Amino acid sequence: MEVLGLLIPLSAITMPIWIIWIVLHYKSKNKEFRSLNADESDQLDDLNSLAEKMAERIKTLETILDAESPEWRDNDAKRQT
Repeated sequence: MEVLGLLIPLSAITMPIWIIWIVLHYKSKNKEFRSLNADESDQLDDLNSLAEKMAERIKTLETILDAESPEWRDNDAKRQT
């Protein structure tokens, strides 16, 4: 009975400490997981520049198609419906 009397106050003191530690631990792990490392950042920059080049190419192709065949947008809309 003496051990139980000591165990309850000890648990009451240590439980909040453990809970706070666990919350802070996983909060820092989540932050670490969300941040990009150098390789991922470089890859993201490469993909962004590739997307910008592709957007420019699409714009150029649409300009050419508008000059060559002005009704191409109408034909595409009809095919999709």
